[in-house]
Amino acid sequence: MDKDIAILIARLSARQVLPRSDALVRRAITDASFHEQLQARLAECGLEFHDNPYADHVALRLKREFEAPVMGGESTWLSNNLGLPRDAIALLVVLWALLILPKRQRQIERKQKEQPADQGEMFAQEKPVPDAASVGVSVATAALYSDFADRLGGRTKLQANLGTLKRLGFVEETRKGELIEGPLLDVVLDYNRMAGRILDGALTDLLAQASPPAPEAP
Repeated sequence: MDKDIAILIARLSARQVLPRSDALVRRAITDASFHEQLQARLAECGLEFHDNPYADHVALRLKREFEAPVMGGESTWLSNNLGLPRDAIALLVVLWALLILPKRQRQIERKQKEQPADQGEMFAQEKPVPDAASVGVSVATAALYSDFADRLGGRTKLQANLGTLKRLGFVEETRKGELIEGPLLDVVLDYNRMAGRILDGALTDLLAQASPPAPEAP
């Protein structure tokens, strides 16, 4: 077991994310003893195994109590460790809001319809959460440019930042010009911490402008 745990940690460290279908990832998700030992090993380094049941991939992340010592500085907070400029981070948040928020809502609704009322423990057998492909959330690249270019530094800068986010694995673009989530998008941003801030914050008005207007009452 020790070797398998070491292999899984090494692979996650090298590749950033692994699919939930990976054999060792499945073991970490379904085997309580393996999961406990994995988390204990990672905790010694200030890390934890991040398994978001609504995401198609898993990753490692800093434990909450280590965020300030690692990401905090003497006068500023390190917003990311990928060297992304502020406008690229803004685009990342917009894409997360456009792709992950509606995906999560559809996943929750479908899961509630498909799952029986009596759910067991964390490692009990249950139907898997619908994956990203099955709920079909996407954003037209042309629509992204049209709706957000002026607010995110202009078309040229948005195009450059979008290319960076695609290379890093946050989003992917289909042959039909549709943007879909990449392996990293639903694991690097914490839904529980982000969703409320986005829905209740300044981005709400920005996203409202990208949505079709509600029909007026007769």
